[in-house]
Amino acid sequence: MSSAAQAKIKHKQNKLSKRLHRLTGQAIADYNMIEDGDKIMVCLSGGKDSYAMLTILLNLKARAPINFDIIAVNLDQKQPGFPEQILPEYLKSIGVEYRIIEEDTYSIVRDKIPEGKTTCSLCSRLRRGILYRVAKELGASKIALGHHRDDMLETLFLNMFFGGKLKSMPPKLMSDNGEHMVIRPLAYCKEADLIQFGEDQHYPIIPCNLCGSQENLQRQAVKAMLLDWDTRFPGRIETMFSAVQNVVPSHLLDHQLFDFKNLSTNDKVIDGGDIGFDAPEISQPLVKETTQGLGVQIVELN
Repeated sequence: MSSAAQAKIKHKQNKLSKRLHRLTGQAIADYNMIEDGDKIMVCLSGGKDSYAMLTILLNLKARAPINFDIIAVNLDQKQPGFPEQILPEYLKSIGVEYRIIEEDTYSIVRDKIPEGKTTCSLCSRLRRGILYRVAKELGASKIALGHHRDDMLETLFLNMFFGGKLKSMPPKLMSDNGEHMVIRPLAYCKEADLIQFGEDQHYPIIPCNLCGSQENLQRQAVKAMLLDWDTRFPGRIETMFSAVQNVVPSHLLDHQLFDFKNLSTNDKVIDGGDIGFDAPEISQPLVKETTQGLGVQIVELN
């Protein structure tokens, strides 16, 4: 490969890296995910997303105007053939503090869930409980998960299609036991970018053989639907993601979220009144300068 070709590839990689760092910094700033003195427990699965999250958070930590600590945690669920040496070797090589938790949730899931049925629900509950316990043991104030923008949109549609709720993955929420704050620093990052970033970084990816091979997962169907939309209608995914950040309760149907019963003609016009019946305005996403997250310049999409 010529030097010019190598330089072009390097430039493209740097551009992608800067974008992911910028978007992560923006999400952290928008939702106040990380504060001075925090101890962040970064949950590392061995997949591209959690590797990228750890890399980006370590880089942001080095430049941030605040002080916070990072400890990487992996839950070894004792899946047959799991290459248990890969993560410790990688984490040692980058010099990050880490802890490997060994819990045989694999056998429990296989014992409780019939062959061919979705294992994700039970597996996630078991994993969540263990991670909460470990966070308490470590004194971690935040638990960082590697879910990205596409995960959030998939969850939105899954809840609409199968749960009857307008609900997604929030970028920040209280843990089930009320003792920890769960954060998703990659909330603004596209999966396609994370896939390419993982290839650029040459991460030692560990596949999840427990649930990743189940073709009947509804999430895979929703993922395929969104991918098809993105291919046929460029920009639709960005618009949908913008929509979940611009909720108008008065123009939905949740009477517990908005007080329709006491709405009176004597009140001021709310959210534009009946312009909700007008055709939606169609515009291209705009990029503008905005605030800074952890000392890193960021941009936002409108």
